[in-house]
Amino acid sequence: MIDATTSGAAGLAILEAQAHRELDLTAHPRADWMVPRLYRGKPALDVLIVGAGQCGMATAFGLMRDRVRNILLIDRAPEGKEGPWSTFARMPTLRSAKDQTGPDLGVASLTFQAWYEAQYGADAFARLHLIPTGQWHTYLLWIRRVLALPIRNEVALTAIAPGQLDDGGRCLLATLSTGEVLATRKLVLATGQDGTGEWWMPDFIRALPADRRAHTCENIDFERLRGRTVAVLGAGASAMDNAAVALEHGADVHLFCRRETPSVIQPYRWLTFAGFLRHMSEMPDEWRWRIMGHIMRTRESFPGDTYRRVMAFPDFRMHVGRNWTDARLANGRVRIETTSEPFDADYVICGTGIRQNLKARPELANIADHVALWGDRYAPPPGEEDPLLAASPYLGPDYAFLEKTPGTTPWLADIHLFGIGTTLSFGPSGSSINAMTIAVPKLVAGLTRGLFQADLERHWASLLAYDIKQVELDWQSGQMQADGGFPG
Repeated sequence: MIDATTSGAAGLAILEAQAHRELDLTAHPRADWMVPRLYRGKPALDVLIVGAGQCGMATAFGLMRDRVRNILLIDRAPEGKEGPWSTFARMPTLRSAKDQTGPDLGVASLTFQAWYEAQYGADAFARLHLIPTGQWHTYLLWIRRVLALPIRNEVALTAIAPGQLDDGGRCLLATLSTGEVLATRKLVLATGQDGTGEWWMPDFIRALPADRRAHTCENIDFERLRGRTVAVLGAGASAMDNAAVALEHGADVHLFCRRETPSVIQPYRWLTFAGFLRHMSEMPDEWRWRIMGHIMRTRESFPGDTYRRVMAFPDFRMHVGRNWTDARLANGRVRIETTSEPFDADYVICGTGIRQNLKARPELANIADHVALWGDRYAPPPGEEDPLLAASPYLGPDYAFLEKTPGTTPWLADIHLFGIGTTLSFGPSGSSINAMTIAVPKLVAGLTRGLFQADLERHWASLLAYDIKQVELDWQSGQMQADGGFPG
């Protein structure tokens, strides 16, 4: 066991052994129940997971614990660069509580706290305010290694089509950026924030030269902005993070908020309780629309630490109640038209979030017209209309896409979404640390349910053929007596 005198690599080695011990102790039921399936004579996957960030890895872990091991994760990023944590997550710490669990799926030795204490001690964790972003990223890489997850990097999904296994069963054909086509019975899209849409910015900003503007999700050379005037559109957490990094690199930063008062409420703190996270998806549509619509329109507030980070620079300016209406190049600078007077900047950063738009994703473009959206399934009462919400996928209880026209594309039920596009249907789930402990088991149960249901005839035949005896009866013994004589 780990004690106060054990730390660093030695402590981590002990923790890893302890984690494997806990996994073995909690491995019931241990029986293998999947059988290999073929597509054109070659093995088909049971589950292909697109995205090897925290949610993709947790989903794979859950499947492996349920003895679904013929799986593969793919990620377009190089190894170690999956997810946002080492790229565009520009906050020094997570916004989540330090004792929040997630990728561990209830295994104590796989929690962040156990990992941190194994290396730095319990006292160091007690002193920790929030989880450093870099430490979270390193922890996720440790999870990947300890669980030996099957991941292929620098591979992207480019198209999805229906197919048929050699035995007549249903499958999906996933075309990869390598040119390969993989057959898989189930497909999970753990593709993060923009997995069912796009990072959005106003058209007049997108029309600017690429070296004069960026979205917060992009790679930005902040050193190049030293001594320049940077205008940031948006007052959410990511906008403030990027403003802070620009300030720390010596830029003159002006942040513009269209509202008269920036949001200082974080509704995701309110909803982090078991009743909401477990059951919001089961509520009537009108309540899901009303509650999640309110939360999504409120937007996430920037944390107090982030606010203090930018306010530490006396020259920082936040312009409230001042939206942008147009932008163009003028005299070598970006002339921004606002709801008050124009503003000139050298560089523009948009912290304007995402928009749901299935057609914007290359891998979904050919199926987008078949997928049911909220706008297809629910008509809100007058005054509650919202076209942005209506563009969200309307998902089944297992996170699967549903058909826009029932009966035309039944294979959509084998595509399960686990990104930000699940929010209206499920509340926080995909791409959300605070919901992972509840959302991932629910997704995994949906996947295994579908795999089991598709094999009911095989399981029935297996049951009828099951003849493994637990004991051999000794009919020669005088203790065994049967009326009418011995059997046979």
